[in-house]
Amino acid sequence: MTLHFALDPELTPELRAEIVTLWTDATNAGGAVGFVPPATEDRVWPTARKQFAGIGKEGDPGADRLLIARSGDVLAGVLFFESMRFDLMDHWRLLKRVMVAPSLQGRGYGVELMAEAERIGRDWGLAGLRLTARGGMGLEKFYGRCGYTEVGRVPGAIRVAPGDERDDITFWRDLRPQA
Repeated sequence: MTLHFALDPELTPELRAEIVTLWTDATNAGGAVGFVPPATEDRVWPTARKQFAGIGKEGDPGADRLLIARSGDVLAGVLFFESMRFDLMDHWRLLKRVMVAPSLQGRGYGVELMAEAERIGRDWGLAGLRLTARGGMGLEKFYGRCGYTEVGRVPGAIRVAPGDERDDITFWRDLRPQA
């Protein structure tokens, strides 16, 4: 089934609940989206509320933006374009909470979601997209296939459990036209 994307959808209580459910499911399936399993929706909600609070609309300078993907009526994927809220960094955005519903994994939806984010970034005239990832998850290959380059790594910066520290990896997707 084809994905349908929506940028800046109305953040209704129903959509908020769908995102939190997806976020919880992605975490419990092993996704590195800010939590470790087992996660509950009650645990995800406080972080989600903070993420939702930064969302604005087109023309709202410095606001975060939300991109969702649907497969039919099912919320298939989500990501946030996060503004650094700093004029000297307004030419790029940080992608946060990149996630695809675990039940829909393996269909290429993650690659489609990343391609749509790139298309939007280019339409906005951004110079690049940045994202961070938790080491030890094999995400380097995925983001590499999506055109991202690893540009930094902080060893052991993410503690998922006592004695289990993972690298915090920074990736960059240059969107500037190449000569």
